[in-house]
Amino acid sequence: MFRADLHCHSTFSDGTDTPEGLIDQAIEIGLSGLSITDHDTLAAYSRAIIHAKKRNFPLLPGIEFSAMLKKEPVHILGYGFLLESESIAHLIETHKRRREERNRLILEKLRDLSIRIDEEEIWGGRGTVGRPHIARVLVGRGLVDSIEEAFRKYLGDGKVAYVQGTPVSVEETIETIHQGGGKAVIAHPHLLKRSSVIRVLLEMPFDGIEGYYARFPLDQEKRWIHEGEKRGWVITGGSDYHGGNKPQSRLGSSWVGKDVFDALAQGNKEMKWS
Repeated sequence: MFRADLHCHSTFSDGTDTPEGLIDQAIEIGLSGLSITDHDTLAAYSRAIIHAKKRNFPLLPGIEFSAMLKKEPVHILGYGFLLESESIAHLIETHKRRREERNRLILEKLRDLSIRIDEEEIWGGRGTVGRPHIARVLVGRGLVDSIEEAFRKYLGDGKVAYVQGTPVSVEETIETIHQGGGKAVIAHPHLLKRSSVIRVLLEMPFDGIEGYYARFPLDQEKRWIHEGEKRGWVITGGSDYHGGNKPQSRLGSSWVGKDVFDALAQGNKEMKWS
């Protein structure tokens, strides 16, 4: 049986597994395909493609973009686009600049609290750096016991070192993914807090919705599958695996079949070596 996990994160965003480690683990647990969907970056793919070819393992281009609608964060998965797409690269660069500025302001607030963290400490050659990486430094320094405590005490919304990011719109994100030849998918819709936001999203030109998700209650899974099917959308799924940063999710704990994998790949030849 073909099983592909279409939602996981590497060390190039907020995961703890390398791209090679994700592929090796996927093969070890019997997965047939994978999409690495790091936040606002494709940096993992320069290494992931080489390793996937070496291991003859199907890899689907993927990314998880951050956006905002009515002041609520929305995550949008993109699949099957061309990795060299200029439109995708431009949006990634926009996110990178804005995230770097946000990180700088967070570190300034921490310095005001006599907590000095240099940018080099959180960078580490990653593609996307944000609050989880700052949280790990706070844990490593013994200032908090866990990433969760770092957010509760310093980095979460409204806390002493919180800084609001500069958002990209949902409309711009969808358009960019389409310009890159990809499919735009609503990620983990159960995390959306306001029904007014959900209603607007469901009327936007998405191509799919994440209906299979490792931490969905059954009633939620049924709801989102129904919403997607009545719109003719692709129903995607994945574990949202982050490794040690979110140990409650296991790679492969949610997956899709070959029909969905192929529908999202939509003839993208650069990933076809199996």
